[in-house]
Amino acid sequence: MPAPTFPPIPHYVPAPVTSESLEYADLAVIDLSKIITSEGRAELTQQVCKAMKEQGFFYVINHGYTQAQNDRIFDIADIPFSLVSDEEKRAYLGNVKHTGTYQGYKLRQYWHIDAGVRDQIEHYNITRDVTKRQHPKAMRPLLPEVEAFAKFNHHNVLHPILRLLALGMELPEDTFVNLHNYSAEGDTWVRMMKYFPRSEEDEIKTNNVWLKGHKDYGTVTILWSQPVAALQIMCADGKWRWIKHIDNALVINVGEAMEFLSGGFYKGTIHRVVQPPQDQRGYPRLGAFYFAMTDDDVRLVPFTESPVLQKYGIERRFEDADAPTMEVWRKSRSSAYGQSKLQKKENGIEEEIISGIVVKHYN
Repeated sequence: MPAPTFPPIPHYVPAPVTSESLEYADLAVIDLSKIITSEGRAELTQQVCKAMKEQGFFYVINHGYTQAQNDRIFDIADIPFSLVSDEEKRAYLGNVKHTGTYQGYKLRQYWHIDAGVRDQIEHYNITRDVTKRQHPKAMRPLLPEVEAFAKFNHHNVLHPILRLLALGMELPEDTFVNLHNYSAEGDTWVRMMKYFPRSEEDEIKTNNVWLKGHKDYGTVTILWSQPVAALQIMCADGKWRWIKHIDNALVINVGEAMEFLSGGFYKGTIHRVVQPPQDQRGYPRLGAFYFAMTDDDVRLVPFTESPVLQKYGIERRFEDADAPTMEVWRKSRSSAYGQSKLQKKENGIEEEIISGIVVKHYN
């Protein structure tokens, strides 16, 4: 069969990898190709469970995409920013505050960071059903590839990871998979995200923080590794450490919805984005993500039948009777983020109440 042909688009050239000596988090590297055997699944289950308990993040390699396919995804990810005018972007703006969904554009200066400084981040979000809404002209020929990318993330990365997370709680392996149906109503999406350099004045006012420390609010986040060092996680000792770039690897973490479903066994890890090291300043930071959530009608209650939870106990953020559905939780979190007034606590922690649940931000 002849190789498929794709619409020609400009090639995105990322920044060189930093040569600065940074303190990196020591994350597990999960070889996803091992999942095809029972022995491999057992090994990966232990690795993933340990990583989720100790670091909250891990890398995935051998996921099925080649480096050439990876490069093409980043070429596509840059199109909504480099080949779409500001005027056309506004025509496809997402009404996040009123709809609770990020579908479409989030433009710069929408989120408040600190001391009156607003963000310099743009992103374009496409739901799994790429026909659900209209898209900028430059993106339309690329929608079949975006849809294929969404399906790959969902079936070839998300579902295997969900199986490992279920096995780690000694639940049937499809327990979490059955809550993440590709064609169901929900807000799982592909995000193309670009951070632009900021002024020195803004860096000083925000102490170089580009995005405050937070937990994601979905179940699983899939980040396609890129070379601009800026992502940091808060480690168990309370220190911020950098996430290192690995070519054609994925960076995986779970969010609050998985924390709720697992009864606190898997905890969302606090992470933030800061100014890149000196040798990468002046470069934009382009990202490609897959943000997963359960089907909208799933109530975010823990699986109390898990032998692991029965042994170690459940950490509850709310009573089961008060548990929100995924739809309620995602809409509440999306509409409030970067818009609501936060209460300042000690040690740089800020809080807000969403659906009766305390949500913390770390600055």
